Amino acid sequence: MSATPPGPPGPVHVVGASGRSGAALCRALLDRGTTVAPVVRDAARWRATGLPGTARVADLTGPAAALAEALAGATRVASTAHARHVPALLAAMPADAALVCLGSTRKFTRWPDAHGNGVLAGEAALLSSGRNGAILHPTMIYGAQGENNVQRLAALMRRLPVIPLPQGGRSLVQPIHQDDVTRSLLAALERRWEGPHALVIAGGTAVAYRDFAAMVARRAGLRPRAILPVPMWTMRLAALATGLVPGLPTVGAAEIRRLLEDKAFDIGPMQRELGLTPMTLEEGLSHLFPT
Repeated sequence: MSATPPGPPGPVHVVGASGRSGAALCRALLDRGTTVAPVVRDAARWRATGLPGTARVADLTGPAAALAEALAGATRVASTAHARHVPALLAAMPADAALVCLGSTRKFTRWPDAHGNGVLAGEAALLSSGRNGAILHPTMIYGAQGENNVQRLAALMRRLPVIPLPQGGRSLVQPIHQDDVTRSLLAALERRWEGPHALVIAGGTAVAYRDFAAMVARRAGLRPRAILPVPMWTMRLAALATGLVPGLPTVGAAEIRRLLEDKAFDIGPMQRELGLTPMTLEEGLSHLFPT
């Protein structure tokens, strides 16, 4: 991937515009003076964002004709919907339109699931299409309005005297702030891609999960919580219990299992191809929990 001139002017068709990442992208585009053509499943959800513009309504799992009509005339399509919908988007878009979409680093998991398999399918569809564009694979996203990653961890620590973690929380995580996801999407939309590409986008800091929890506790104004190493089977039983205790955030068994995986990535390609350096975890958390 070599440096190329910016993408064409004109509106950006944003699929999933009423979601967290989609709405954040629309705000950033509008702040830059770029016209947005929001494509959503529910027009009421788009109106609830308070952003200007009339939404084009199309269900990604619905009739292909409705999606093709919503994307008619598009030159740049940005999708923050799940990557499993990439084949439908490619079929509905004008042949010369570029696609920038979000995937997920879940594609790297050792324990495949429907989410990760959908990302792999979406990436394969784009890469085999020969179409211009990029699929960006973010790590765990935090910092969005209403996100339930860091905020849910903080909520758990408010209720628990210790933090039980498999292998004592030694596995690495590298969360990316929503602002950097938005910046990455903007940078990708400004490029004139030659063919299809895939790129991981990650935060500026990789830390052990136990250190991540300590940083969140400190920024949330909580006293440090001791880490309690526990066997995986115990953690999975505890995850089932979270759905039964009122006020305790729910944690899925599959989510617990992924705590055994290192999720750290080289941000060199992100820096080279998108021209941006993501914020450090300390900086990102300071935005989320201002003092």
